Amino acid sequence: MKLQKFFQYAYLFFAVLFTYEAIVNWNSDRNRSYMLLVIAALAVFMFFFRKRFAKKMEERNKK
Repeated sequence: MKLQKFFQYAYLFFAVLFTYEAIVNWNSDRNRSYMLLVIAALAVFMFFFRKRFAKKMEERNKK
């Protein structure tokens, strides 16, 4: 369970990393920056999805 929580927060780390990379490359390669921003948004979505799913599973295991 702790490993799952680690990977949950790894999505946030990658979202920040991809956002930073998009900002750095904004003037040189705009298409790559857009792709990196989409990947960052997907990583944020996955963080909240996994967090919600883990909470549901935890509540289910308590019953």
